[in-house]
Amino acid sequence: MDKDYFVHESSYVDEPCRIGKGTKIWHFTHIMAQCQIGENCNIGQNVVISPEVVLGNNVKIQNNVSIYTGVKCEDDVFLGPSCVFTNVINPRSHVSRKSEYKETVIKRGASIGANATVVCGHSIGKYAFIGAGTVVTKDVPDYALMVGNPARQRGWMCQCGEKLNFVSGQAQCASCGRNYDKQQDQVKEV
Repeated sequence: MDKDYFVHESSYVDEPCRIGKGTKIWHFTHIMAQCQIGENCNIGQNVVISPEVVLGNNVKIQNNVSIYTGVKCEDDVFLGPSCVFTNVINPRSHVSRKSEYKETVIKRGASIGANATVVCGHSIGKYAFIGAGTVVTKDVPDYALMVGNPARQRGWMCQCGEKLNFVSGQAQCASCGRNYDKQQDQVKEV
């Protein structure tokens, strides 16, 4: 039976896994058992995806990314080169903490920059933008622009990836024309 996805000959996909149509898995990557990977994903070179990770459709993963058990990426998520996720708050080599894995959810359309670290147990809001090298230690709101160590909010981002400028709680993207409303610390497309 022909697969309707591509796996480079140097990569390993443990069984059972569910991999969607049109997905590409590139060089030296290891997909562990019980993963669910959506359609049209692109998984770069030297990526490790641990057991039971869930990836939505059209997820783009750049080279050298480690995604550990407990991570769920919704549709259209971008993971930049060498970003990493944790799944235990207080790891020790001599103490098994597999029963303490914490869930991390990356919501639809969020982007995580190169070398960013996402500490487990947090949610990254839809279309949020995590800058390169940022260390996420708390939940991130929808559309938020986060940078630094620890991550601090430095603005808001449009779905298309352009920074938004709010005036009296309203913003229109200069690039794509989408309109947004901000009330307190929540942004919604209108």
